[in-house]
Amino acid sequence: MKFKKWGLLLLGVLMAGVLTACGSTSSGSGDKKLEKLTVGASNVPHAEILEEAVPLLKDKGIDLKIVKFQDYVLPNKALANKEIDANYFQHIPYLEQQMKENPKYKFENAGAIHIEPMGVYSQKYKSLKDLPDGAKVIMSNSVAEHGRILSIFEKEGLIKLKKGAGYNAQVKDITENPKHLRFKADIEPALLPKAYKYNEGDAVVINTNYAIDAGLNPKKDAIALEGSNSPFANIITVREGDKDKKSIKTLVEVLHSKEIKTFIEKKYKGAVFPVSK
Repeated sequence: MKFKKWGLLLLGVLMAGVLTACGSTSSGSGDKKLEKLTVGASNVPHAEILEEAVPLLKDKGIDLKIVKFQDYVLPNKALANKEIDANYFQHIPYLEQQMKENPKYKFENAGAIHIEPMGVYSQKYKSLKDLPDGAKVIMSNSVAEHGRILSIFEKEGLIKLKKGAGYNAQVKDITENPKHLRFKADIEPALLPKAYKYNEGDAVVINTNYAIDAGLNPKKDAIALEGSNSPFANIITVREGDKDKKSIKTLVEVLHSKEIKTFIEKKYKGAVFPVSK
């Protein structure tokens, strides 16, 4: 009897183990396998926006990995070398310039996400109109940004550009410059906040992502700020043929979601504008 009782007890334990094992297998097979997606981005605001999107993407079956870059050159190199699946740091004019200069870059725009208004900063003057005769204006050495920057000065009435030059304008296209402003374009975009900090010019034009990263508030600290109607929206860039991939379309869809738009508006308080679909 004793032996029979122990035998029945052992059988019960074994059966419980089998049932538990079956239960865990069933549960595991029901788990959704996440698809990995690696996106390169500038620290601010791009990486911050992507970090906010991580749980939203996980709910849609995507495991987002964010690779941060400190400049505007390496993200496209990494994309071309297939080290990342997409990047998020640039606008269309810059992308077009990069592809023109680097024929091996075969990229396409998967969707516009936000606009970072370009700002002019000065530790000496409170408005552009206060700039003295011969004032030195420091701006990015990125040629794709020059027309955009000069348009701010034209809008404020400090210069006039050649008719039709628009956002493609260069310094040589200035037709009227009554204050004889000197535009210096020999500094990497990432170094512009340092030029401002060390007071190297009368005014410094800084990309919003670098301004925020340096602790500046574009809405409060800039003496002139580009309007929200800027066509220079920051985009998700992918290799040719990849923009219709399900993971990329889902990424763009999430970045256009109400949750992300609300995050951008609250986090950056007007210094960054979300773009509608």
